[in-house]
Amino acid sequence: MTISDIPSGLWPHFQEYDVQSLDLDRDANLIIQRTLEYGTWDEVRWLFRTYGGPRICTFVQERGERLLSRVTFNYWRKLLGVHEWRRWPFPTAKGEVWDR
Repeated sequence: MTISDIPSGLWPHFQEYDVQSLDLDRDANLIIQRTLEYGTWDEVRWLFRTYGGPRICTFVQERGERLLSRVTFNYWRKLLGVHEWRRWPFPTAKGEVWDR
């Protein structure tokens, strides 16, 4: 699968990558992260059709706290019913405390 499979509205969110070389399987975590963070509802629906709910829940559990903004992570974990996740082992910037 290639970048042409990714909705064109998401392409600007991959500006630091060669979009022609992105692969839906190999770059799944990157695509999931950018879509959850910046995608419209249509793009999020595409994401769920492409990867399925269990795969996206696994991403939120294993990588969400580290790769998503605090607001986005808390939104998706609550929406998806994720109650346990891999905690980021390093302190946040400026002693920021995350609401859990």
